[in-house]
Amino acid sequence: MTRKAADCRDAPSVSGCSLYISGEEEEVVRAATEHAVSVHEHTDSPELRAEVRASLKDALPGT
Repeated sequence: MTRKAADCRDAPSVSGCSLYISGEEEEVVRAATEHAVSVHEHTDSPELRAEVRASLKDALPGT
């Protein structure tokens, strides 16, 4: 199974967040959503989870 990744550097952020999360798709969606809510003050919603899922890419080798 291909590991997926979410990278905060791909989205504009006033904090300049550089977090990179990789793992199985569901793990990354869950962790990235929790991060978006707790750090970037987004509201957890089906729409946010869909945005996170749509932004995933294949993880870099070795991550």
